[in-house]
Amino acid sequence: MSHADRHTDGREQLISELKAHVEMEQWFGADVCRSAEEASTPARSRPAAGAATGHPGEDAEKRQELEELRLAIEDCHRCPLGETRNKFVFGEGRADARLMFVGEAPGREEDRQGRPFVGRAGGLLTRMIKAMGLERGDVFIGNILKCRPPENRTPTLAEMAVCLPYIMQQIRIIQPEIVCALGATALKGLLRDPRASISRMRGKFIQWEGLKLMPTYHPAYLLRSPGEKRKSWEDVQKMMAELDLPLLKK
Repeated sequence: MSHADRHTDGREQLISELKAHVEMEQWFGADVCRSAEEASTPARSRPAAGAATGHPGEDAEKRQELEELRLAIEDCHRCPLGETRNKFVFGEGRADARLMFVGEAPGREEDRQGRPFVGRAGGLLTRMIKAMGLERGDVFIGNILKCRPPENRTPTLAEMAVCLPYIMQQIRIIQPEIVCALGATALKGLLRDPRASISRMRGKFIQWEGLKLMPTYHPAYLLRSPGEKRKSWEDVQKMMAELDLPLLKK
């Protein structure tokens, strides 16, 4: 290969990498200070916290099962977090979603509103979902813990063990094709393995509970470490390919 050919190939590779970076920043690099609620739902149509809201064409039996589960567990006091919470955060989204996002626990805004991922991290998650050509209502979003740990501390393994059956029941009802574990704590909780490493396991599908589990970084981590957005964008594209969703161009 001549020097000119190598120069041309190097330039084309650089252009390709720059295009990929710009595309990733277009999706993940814009303003994420608005809450997910503001970004995804018109003000006059926002559901009340805890309300059972159906989605057009979804499986009515699964919606009913989810509502029955919510009613059965929303007054849970199986651990001390039931005494300190403001609102029980059940989760929200499509009852027969193909894709489910699972975080570790509600934060301050989630505890106040009774909805998952509605703070700054939720705004970034909403952009990730939109990057897939979907809306929040097309997926299901939840957490392992349904109650906020005081001061937003990391959930303990004991707390996750108590609450894990709830998210597992939601997964059983919804039967998604992919569960995306958001962050190290959620990954450890779902796998019941305190040694699970998000840096080592992210970006790779894991066969788990009869479906595919994709670990990726938590949106809150990406806000603190924007240089890692590229890796999460790669993870998003892998989920898109698995779900047969076209890669969108902005």
